[in-house]
Amino acid sequence: MSNVAYRWSMTAVGEPMIKSEFDPFSPAAGEVVVEVAGCGVCHTDLGYYYDGVRFNHAPPLTLGHEISGRVVATGAGAEAWQGKAVLIPAVVPCGTCDLCLSGHGTICRKQQMPGNDIQGGFGTHITVPSTGLCPVDEQRLQAAGYALSDISVVADAVTTPYQAAVQAKVGPGDLAIVVGVGGVGGYAVQVARALGATVVAIDVDQAKLDLMANHGASLTINTREVHGRDLKKKILAFVKENKLPETCWKIFECSGSTAGQETAYGLLTFGATLSVVGFTMDKLELRLSNLMAFHASALGNWGCLVELYPEALDLVLDGKVDLKPFIVTHQLDEINEVFHDVHARKITRRVILAPKGRI
Repeated sequence: MSNVAYRWSMTAVGEPMIKSEFDPFSPAAGEVVVEVAGCGVCHTDLGYYYDGVRFNHAPPLTLGHEISGRVVATGAGAEAWQGKAVLIPAVVPCGTCDLCLSGHGTICRKQQMPGNDIQGGFGTHITVPSTGLCPVDEQRLQAAGYALSDISVVADAVTTPYQAAVQAKVGPGDLAIVVGVGGVGGYAVQVARALGATVVAIDVDQAKLDLMANHGASLTINTREVHGRDLKKKILAFVKENKLPETCWKIFECSGSTAGQETAYGLLTFGATLSVVGFTMDKLELRLSNLMAFHASALGNWGCLVELYPEALDLVLDGKVDLKPFIVTHQLDEINEVFHDVHARKITRRVILAPKGRI
């Protein structure tokens, strides 16, 4: 274990992040220090950094909530985690309140989100509560061809759509429609397919759609070419041709855009479930009576229950969800350049920032 730790901190919206040393090696009772293997750059991080989306910790704040690594120090009561490879939940619940004990850990009012409530993962080390840590079987990891840094994105980009699919009760025979197949939506396609659904992928980027055609999507639609009522007609034609259900569709809005949300809402049909997975600060005018008329449901989705993390990780390690075509690793010290390039869409894969490179 290195005795020198550093992290990159945001001081103000759009200002270059600053590198500084700190001492993480005095965890309190119930806490662990994790040496970071990798931390994914999420759309949420860009929202904090560029758009002024509110976060809870006063600046300077180290962003980053998709974190994998190894426990290198423990506080009292957390000694069993020493030396273990782990995923850190993107939303860390307290584990003891009424909400946590009743299966509502994602809305725990004492939750701590790295890179929002507490210092995040764009550093060499992070101190977090041991509550909900997901152990990683390193033999299975190696057998599946992954480095520990690679699976950092499971902590949000995979687990979030996995929980959405579980909430929506996706299963064999279902039709799942994913609107927006970027960082989260691409995994939503794979998750829904792994759970037995036939998947329709919708986006404005043909390259992303072509990729998803090889990773779980049975039909891809570019809304630059097909939109409005024609979009629903095209899906209905596909449904009838393949003898799929014309009702009770499972619709996942993953774009985090007003256009995507409008598209997803317009696809409501009888008994449909609309899962809102993406986030935007922009507002959208909707007719809520459609939910009543279709006897449809709309669900929010904040993070993922820690209890579901092992199941989501299993999908990756079993080869049912493929990370490799969707990720790229950069050195942590390139963080300012990476944020700029991701925001400018010069990098389209999910970037993992790794203090020691891909390990």
